[in-house]
Amino acid sequence: MILSMKIQTQYHYEKTWTDTTDKDLLRMIEEEIGDADTEGTLKYVKEVVKNGKVIGIGQCKFREKRD
Repeated sequence: MILSMKIQTQYHYEKTWTDTTDKDLLRMIEEEIGDADTEGTLKYVKEVVKNGKVIGIGQCKFREKRD
């Protein structure tokens, strides 16, 4: 797992990106996909966003924090 990565989230109704902890990321993913593999999904999200991409799951988007 990528430890030092900072992830930001944005729901479809929000205009700003919010810094999000891994604990909150897991909760948000669980809300969007239900009982599916939340840990595996979080790992996948981290793999995708580390290349500068934005990924959407349900009504939430995820990206790596830009400095």
